[in-house]
Amino acid sequence: MLCANCTFQRATLAPLPQEPSGRPSISSNSGLHHWNPRLPPSQVKTLKLLGHRGFKVGASVGSDGGGTENWVNRLPIISLGPDKVFRLIANATASPICQFVPSPGTFLHSVDPRIKLVWVVALVVLPARSHIMMRFGLVVYLAFLSIWILPRHLWMDQLGRVSLLSGILFIMLGLGSDGAPALVQSKTPPAAMMGLPSLPASFMSYSYLIMKLGPLQFTRKGLSVASTAACLTFTIFQSASLCLTTTSPEQLAFALRWYLIPLTYVGVPVDEIILTLLLSLRFIHIVFDELRNVALGIVSRRINWVQLTMMETIDIFIGYIQRIFKNIFNHAEQISQAMIVRGFRGNSCSHKIYFLSGSSNATSNVISLVCLAGLVGASILSEYIFV
Repeated sequence: MLCANCTFQRATLAPLPQEPSGRPSISSNSGLHHWNPRLPPSQVKTLKLLGHRGFKVGASVGSDGGGTENWVNRLPIISLGPDKVFRLIANATASPICQFVPSPGTFLHSVDPRIKLVWVVALVVLPARSHIMMRFGLVVYLAFLSIWILPRHLWMDQLGRVSLLSGILFIMLGLGSDGAPALVQSKTPPAAMMGLPSLPASFMSYSYLIMKLGPLQFTRKGLSVASTAACLTFTIFQSASLCLTTTSPEQLAFALRWYLIPLTYVGVPVDEIILTLLLSLRFIHIVFDELRNVALGIVSRRINWVQLTMMETIDIFIGYIQRIFKNIFNHAEQISQAMIVRGFRGNSCSHKIYFLSGSSNATSNVISLVCLAGLVGASILSEYIFV
């Protein structure tokens, strides 16, 4: 908006000072964006040189007497090299797995193998059909029985592995079976809207949700599923391990043949099945021995894995597997030749197989049967007591 009575005057502005032509100019690469006319030319030249100068930082490993020559060794290096893999294989197969341990003789060594098979079947069936308290009771019972029967190095190794597997299974199923709540909306209107009284609170403080962990939740259904699977896994592995550790292959074959002998009347080749089972049980320790011996042979050679390429490392692992199969097939051929020398011609019915079945004790058998009956009775009563 203009005013008619106002007068304007023109003001003269002084020009901005320009850079003198006689002095050196500093480029933008030097890091100085404005010229300061007060700096002498010598300082300007020094700043210009510093702008183009770089610095390098390095470290060296040497024996300087200050204790820094081993700093590289102190760095945390987490790796699973081939040497560690072979050492793990050798350590894992060092203790007998599912193999008969004749000494020291224990209470289970004197029990009839037929009763042991009934015990194994009962320990497989009961955890799936009994109360949760009974399941954990069976786990504790088997753990104490393993500590009492097996040598120290055996039960520590077996219980550690089976407990780790069962614990991982319990956590995964407990949080995964009913962990993520379903996003549903009830179609029933609230009780207050329909003029009905609200449901009274539970006097027993019942809660379907046991624990909530972020987006996951641990419910009663998850507890039931996880406890059943974990306890069943523990009882299957540990009961089978106890049975195989305290029973010879011949005794197990005799017990299984005693239960399967009625199937011969319907044409089932029981003798061939028992002979195959007997050879398989006698062959288990050969497989583990070969795994351990070949792994120890590779470790003892002190191979410098760092200097090997990836293909050379893979070639060593392939050679390891080939060597194991070659040794196993050699043992199988030796066993077959020994059977042929003794007159075996392929027909199990025409040969008599001698089993070692006279090593049981009557007192041990009676105690085992009484304990088995008490366990089955406690499992049945637990459904009515723990409600």
